[in-house]
Amino acid sequence: MHIGVPKEIKAKEFRVGLTPSSVRELVHHGHKVTVEASAGLGIGFTDELYRAAGAEIAPDAGSVFERAEMIVKVKEPQASEIAMLREGQLLFTYLHLAPDLPQTEGLVKSGCIAVAYETVTDRLGRLPLLAPMSEVAGRMSIQVGAHCLEKEQGGSGMLLGGVPGVAAAKVVVLGGGVSGTNATRMAMGLEAHVTVIDKNLHRLYELDLQFGAMLNTIFSTVDAIEQHVLTADLVIGAVLVPGAEAPKLVTREMVRAMKPGSVLVDIAIDQGGCFETSRATTHDDPTYVVDEVVHYCVANMPGAVARTSTQALNNATLPFTLALADKGYRKALADDPHLMAGLNVARGQVTYKAVADVHGLAYVPPQEALGL
Repeated sequence: MHIGVPKEIKAKEFRVGLTPSSVRELVHHGHKVTVEASAGLGIGFTDELYRAAGAEIAPDAGSVFERAEMIVKVKEPQASEIAMLREGQLLFTYLHLAPDLPQTEGLVKSGCIAVAYETVTDRLGRLPLLAPMSEVAGRMSIQVGAHCLEKEQGGSGMLLGGVPGVAAAKVVVLGGGVSGTNATRMAMGLEAHVTVIDKNLHRLYELDLQFGAMLNTIFSTVDAIEQHVLTADLVIGAVLVPGAEAPKLVTREMVRAMKPGSVLVDIAIDQGGCFETSRATTHDDPTYVVDEVVHYCVANMPGAVARTSTQALNNATLPFTLALADKGYRKALADDPHLMAGLNVARGQVTYKAVADVHGLAYVPPQEALGL
């Protein structure tokens, strides 16, 4: 199969769909790989490294899309990239379609086969291709949250861990999944007072065993969220409903009642965000203030640590990329129901129910859409 890797064009996005190591693996399997010039340059993956791995270097994105049977990316395709997709072409990347009707309509119109990293599952119902970026975003959320608490950034002027004789910050993590757990780990490492709120009692039990008595675990109710958010210095929004819009757990009224200079970090912004006052921001302009509360809602947080993120992502995606290339998408999807769960759009039809439901579009089961 001919695989194409365009350069990411979202603002301040330096990640790349395939590392030179992944390219070498694909070439070893007999596939052809075309990489856009300078696609990995921002994180030290030069064109020379890609050539040494066996890739062909294309001068621009148009050449990559024109030649490739499968496009491997990181972020969702932008409008100019959607315009280059063609019927039957395979797209393998993060999509996050639930909050993005224009992208959904564009992919439907293109006739491409779009497989989303974030909805591929495993035998335990986890999301193995979302997990690496959730780990990165969870850890980063505490870094950026601590920075936003600084007075110069609009925060209350509080050190996250305090010092002897001065109270540490109160950190509330909404959601105890992969990103929430990593946020908790970092916040506790910096000696903040941490509370995790989740509706899954078993998950709270696991977190209690993992972190011990220093972590406060709370069952999620409207009352509990309000009580803890209003007294928090830093709130991390780390909730996830696979493939669907994130629930709005923190209302405008709650934000209005929070302490001046407190901080909200919305990891769920890719899926619409879990705070009512959230709107997507970029690394160029990452924060804004609503009712004296600092909001950090960067939609591609892991892009700030692009080298680590790219390597972590490729570790997870490469086996699936190889399966799609080795078998072709029809057989690869038919053979693996977990990979099939990643199919969101196929030849003009929406094949992921949560996406169809949120946009009011017709849903077609993936097996039916592929004629299996």
